[in-house]
Order: sequence, then C-alpha cells, then structure tokens
Amino acid sequence: MKPITLSHIVLRDPEEARDNLLPLSFTRPLSELRLGILTLREKWELMMPGEYSWETAPYLAGKFPRKAEPAVYTVDSDIIPTPAYVDALKRGVEMEPERIVHLYDIFLKNGEAIEADYRLITAGRESMPLPESNTLIGDRSLLFIEPGAKVEGAILNTTHGPIYIGKDAEVMEGSCLRGPIALCEHATVNMGTKIYGATTIGPWCKVGGELNNVVMIGYSNKAHDGFLGNAVIGEWCNLGAGCVASNLKNDYTEIKLWNYPAHRFLKTGLQFCGLIMGDHSKAGINTMFNTATVAGVGVNIHGSGFPRNFIASFSEGGASGFTDVSLTKFYDIATRMMARRGKTLTETDREIFQYIYDFADKFK
Repeated sequence: MKPITLSHIVLRDPEEARDNLLPLSFTRPLSELRLGILTLREKWELMMPGEYSWETAPYLAGKFPRKAEPAVYTVDSDIIPTPAYVDALKRGVEMEPERIVHLYDIFLKNGEAIEADYRLITAGRESMPLPESNTLIGDRSLLFIEPGAKVEGAILNTTHGPIYIGKDAEVMEGSCLRGPIALCEHATVNMGTKIYGATTIGPWCKVGGELNNVVMIGYSNKAHDGFLGNAVIGEWCNLGAGCVASNLKNDYTEIKLWNYPAHRFLKTGLQFCGLIMGDHSKAGINTMFNTATVAGVGVNIHGSGFPRNFIASFSEGGASGFTDVSLTKFYDIATRMMARRGKTLTETDREIFQYIYDFADKFK
C-alpha cells in the first residue's frame, strides 16, 4: 500500500475564476499563471513546501493531474499567496486573500508581486557582481544577478523597484531597464531595448523595442522595435518586427475588455490596457493592435490596418476579416516553433488543443 503524503496540497481552479481569465486559462491551471518573478504555484512551493497537484478542468487533467493521496490543504488557485496568508492558513485562521480576478489584474499587480518575489528569492543570498561596463542608478541591494547571467553595457535603475536577472539570462549592450523588472531564466534583452516597470519577461522569452508594464509568461518573443504596454502575453507567442499595441484610447475614455463568459466587452475602470494574447498566437511585421485587444489561442494576425478588438481562437487574418485555422496547420506551426527551444508538442498537448478547438464556437 502506497504511504499517504502528509504534505499534499491541491491547487483548485474555481470555475468562475477560470472563465474570467480566458484565454490565458484555456491552456493551463490558474496556478501556472506568472505574476511577478514566479508562477502562483512556485510561490506556494517556496512559502509552504510540499507535494502539489491540481484540481482543474477535466480536459487539462492529463497534463496537470490530481494526486490520489488525501490533501492536507486545498486552496483556490487564483489566490496570490503571501507569507501572512500562508501563516494564517497553517494556523487555521480566517483571512481574506488577494486574488487574480480579471485579466488586467496580472499587469496591475505585477509590480507589487515582483517586489514580494524578490524578497522571497534573494533572502540570505548574494548576487553575482555587476560588470563595470554597466551603469547602476539606485540601491545595489535591489539588483540581483543569478549565476550564468550576462549583463554588459546597460543602464539599470532600481530607484523605483528591484531588478531581478535570472539564471543564464542576457541583457545586451545599450539596454535601459527601470525597475521593478524580472528577467526569468534564459530570457534575452536585445540591444537598445527600453523596459519600464512593472515588467516580467518569462523564461526563454526574447524582447526588444519598448515595453512598459508587460507580463510575458514564457517562451514568447517580441524581439524587435515596437511598443507593448499594459499587456499579458502567453507562451509560444511571437510579435513581429514593428508590431505595436495601443494601451490608451485617443479620447482617454474608460477601456472595455472582452469577457468570455459574458460574450461581450465589459467596463474595466481603466484608462490603460494593451494586448492580452493567448498561447501560440502570432502577429506579423508592422501589425497594429487597438487598445485592449484580446486574442485567443492559436491566432495568426497579419496585414495592414487594425484587426478587431476580440479575435477568436484558431483564426487567421487581419483588418479585412478572419478565417478558421485548421488543427493540422496549427500543429505544424507549433511544432516548428517549439523545436527552436528544444521542446516537443506532446500527445497530451494535442488533446488539450483538440478540446479547445472543438468547443471554439462556445468561446466566441
């Protein structure tokens, strides 16, 4: 008989929260969203070590299974764990947690999350030295460089928040970084890039141009000139050279954002909101996005003019209209892109995309 794991913690996806965080939650449990330096799950694992599993949508359970052992704790995976909340949970004390409720919460809460993760990750550790070719403005204790990272000829400003440079990440010459900023493992900042806080560049992402308050979850590229601000980009996305995304309406009015369960645009109370892009979506060179555009999974955008503000999953086109993308074509593109990072599209992945594809009309 297999022994019970007393440290088993289940991260449970509330259905309403999952629906409100589409399209990012199409392809992952909410605990796999990145906020700050870490994913929500990684935060839990550091603050409350144990064996973790997921309770998520059935079509995701093959990739993110729940362990058979009884759970010591079951927590909603849209909760942003903090030391105070984790302590209250362990002691059985009621405490109202902070959650990711809306898509835009990810970029709105990112600065605070970077600072919290920075304290969590760097406590009691020593940063690698900053090479003399760089210029540092601000407190040196708010800059942390992991082993293997390369930083040369850059300007780094920690006056407004910390800068974290992950393992084997690279910041090329001429780049300007103003914290709070997180560059995760193997992230690359191309020459002359300008990054404002609060921005997270996820693992294996490559960026260039100008970014302001952006969260890239991982394995995505915006490697060339063009502006991206107040945005959340999923995994395996690519924004071509000269791609720009508006984050402010010309008349400065309140922004409305597409909401999947409501099947309409809802008021946000925000004046700034840019591009929200689901996994495996692409934008060709010089693509222009209207303020607060939501693109689903497996979207391919190209051509002149502004595409509409909501683009359904597995579609291709631009301002003149969109057509459906077949799964065969989608798999071919995804396989080629993932191979560039030494990753493969598994049969389990294909089953997830098949489900999303089969029910795509439901989510328009």
